[in-house]
Amino acid sequence: MIKTLCVFCGSSNGKASVYTDAAAKLAGFLLNRGIKLVYGGANVGLMGILADTMLAGGGSVIGVMPLSLVEKEVAHTGLTEMHIVGGMQERKAMMADLSDAFFALPGAYGTLDELFEVLTWNQLGIITKPIGLLNIDHFFDPLLQMLDHAVAEKFLRTEHRNILLVDTDFVRLFEKLNDFKPVIAEKWIERLKQGEI
Repeated sequence: MIKTLCVFCGSSNGKASVYTDAAAKLAGFLLNRGIKLVYGGANVGLMGILADTMLAGGGSVIGVMPLSLVEKEVAHTGLTEMHIVGGMQERKAMMADLSDAFFALPGAYGTLDELFEVLTWNQLGIITKPIGLLNIDHFFDPLLQMLDHAVAEKFLRTEHRNILLVDTDFVRLFEKLNDFKPVIAEKWIERLKQGEI
């Protein structure tokens, strides 16, 4: 049962209102389910919309932010909890520790960095927590095509590709997260030694 969800998303609103609408609707969904939000702690972009909507509805919002970003005045000052950490690696580790599962909404370098960090940790067995990608208005289609290309070129195993759960609807995606079963797969090097690829 997912009680705390970590959401990775942009510090910008994006070009289209479909992105901000989705962030607000996701917050409403979490409020209705009584699920706590863990996120990067900012008061701007999709991050700010998500947090503000949760707080306005009486939800619990936990932020985790490096001191260097707090000093740039992007920290949300009204959160249920705010953890100030030393750097980005500490931030990602704490967000993972505090969360039962992960959602990624549209964003850029920071969002993708956080997403791929937890995907890698799952691949290596460091964590076994479900990861969902909300593909709003086909935003992530090029990324998904790249991952499929990595599978076709035998840089990524199908089992590890399937760690990333994808949907265009957050209700369906959340159901996939709840149904998630950890993937145990051999490393590529072990298969190479066996001559299987």
